[in-house]
Amino acid sequence: MAKRGAFFGESQERLDYVYAQGRRERVAEIVDLYPERICLENFDVHVDQLQDLEVIFGTWKISQLQKAHLERLPNLKIVFYGAGTVQNFARPMLEHGVRVCSAWKANAVPVAEYTLAQILLANKGFYTNIRDCQTYASRKNSPFKGRGNFGATVALLGAGAIGSLLIDLLKPFHLELVVFDPFLPAERAAEMGVRKVSLEAAFREGDIVSNHLANNEQTRGMLHGGHFSLLQNHATFINTGRGATVVELDLIAELENRPTLTALLDVTMPEPPDEGSPFYSLDNAYLTSHIAGSLNDEVVRMADYMIEEFQRYEACEELQHEVSPDMIDTMA
Repeated sequence: MAKRGAFFGESQERLDYVYAQGRRERVAEIVDLYPERICLENFDVHVDQLQDLEVIFGTWKISQLQKAHLERLPNLKIVFYGAGTVQNFARPMLEHGVRVCSAWKANAVPVAEYTLAQILLANKGFYTNIRDCQTYASRKNSPFKGRGNFGATVALLGAGAIGSLLIDLLKPFHLELVVFDPFLPAERAAEMGVRKVSLEAAFREGDIVSNHLANNEQTRGMLHGGHFSLLQNHATFINTGRGATVVELDLIAELENRPTLTALLDVTMPEPPDEGSPFYSLDNAYLTSHIAGSLNDEVVRMADYMIEEFQRYEACEELQHEVSPDMIDTMA
């Protein structure tokens, strides 16, 4: 008999976006799917029909079930979350004994690919060069060229799912890779072919410094002026992690004082930056609208990861994307 399942989420649009291109229909084939989307508003209406519910599928804006909700779902065993971070909903579930699986590794793929492209371009001096080529005079007068990629030092802040995948993608390019990550064992760093360094050394040594730190209480405001002042001239700071890890006023001050620096910011705090933020007017700050992660056709990969994970669960196989309580404190 198929396991009873349901989609939970506060946004039908988000569910339709991720479980598109036949993925919702595939879920309906592998579970006994409840016909209605469950959200906090209609939970009380449907809960009596969900006493045999075993699995939940969801994505961004999944319903944040609390202990009182979970106690009314006596057969709920596991949640398959077709998106990345679980920080805003998973703790009550894990504390209640409900297992949680996340497609965070699927979301790591486009972020790592995007960051790879930025690193390779930045080492060639692309972002400064393109500014120098906007007029005939500056184009004629030897526009800036970067040092190139061969032998350049790339400093990664964090070696979780994104950082680890990015390390693999960077290996063919003859770069020196240094990593700041207090949770990365020395043996694992050696296996990955990277050198562990302090946060200060990462900023001091990197031609590129790329932020992939988790977003939690311990990392908020972790990157400040004392670090940005260590950046080499012509260094590039990339943030595809979270804006909250950066003291942005300090970053702005350093960019204003040293126009040879470059900042590539896919995330900020707030998002977007407030009207009038210097980020909009600084020539050496490049803003993008949080496009590094999964978008458009890329998002269905997250649904695929969770459909495959459910099939492992159903077959009593080892799960590949389960989030443990210990992981919550260190993951993004």
